[in-house]
Amino acid sequence: MVSLVLPRLVDVSAASRRSASVTERNVAALRSVYWLLLVSGFVEPLLYLLSIGVGVGALIGDIPVPGGEVVTYAAFVAPAMLASSAMSGALSETTFNFFGKIKYMKLYDGVIATPVRPFEIALGELAWAMLRGSTYSAAFLAVMVLMDLTTTARALVAFPAAVLVGFAFGALGMATATFMRSWQDFDLMGSAQFTLFLFSGTFVPAESYPTVLRWLVEVTPLYRAVHLIRGISVGVDGWAWVLDVLYLLAALGLGLLIASRRMGGLLYK
Repeated sequence: MVSLVLPRLVDVSAASRRSASVTERNVAALRSVYWLLLVSGFVEPLLYLLSIGVGVGALIGDIPVPGGEVVTYAAFVAPAMLASSAMSGALSETTFNFFGKIKYMKLYDGVIATPVRPFEIALGELAWAMLRGSTYSAAFLAVMVLMDLTTTARALVAFPAAVLVGFAFGALGMATATFMRSWQDFDLMGSAQFTLFLFSGTFVPAESYPTVLRWLVEVTPLYRAVHLIRGISVGVDGWAWVLDVLYLLAALGLGLLIASRRMGGLLYK
């Protein structure tokens, strides 16, 4: 039994170290400008929260959420801004930057000359994206607590949920980047991302949409992310949380699978 299990444990440990080395490379390369990355990823959702959540919210007033709760519009919008920030931060790192590394910098051509495999590259890049995204999420949750839009206890639960959202979108973004042919293709991705931002229950409840459109909204990954984080932040319980988590875990697994296989085909051709 030991002779069967021990080699697998050693292999997993070695793979983890190789993935970590990819993450460490990114940390070392961007250490001097990390604070700029932090500011850029944090300011945009904060401005949306202040302008729309607080500014427009003063005109809208309170808004009902599933479960019968009534919350302020700022408290309704803030979790959506957190989910959108987690999505945008993960996608910017695992699509635009990842595409540049694999297509033009040819960074990974040198990496695969080492024992590091494509799946481990994908894990390392995803971990780096989440190192950035987790910092944004923690800072935004701190602002939500200071503005009394959620409680400290709920923010502590919402943080791992935001990390899961980032992982899911990071994996999907990396898989998408392997299909990109040129920088112009990112225009299509940007349009899709902005559409998700507008129509994922971000500013109005999904129940406000016509039935068919509501069904389409509810199967999108950002809606599941918003639904999960909003439910945690405003204290709405329900089994739908389980569906949200399973959906995001499935997206994470599918994205990593496609990304690693596509990377293997691109790097070993």
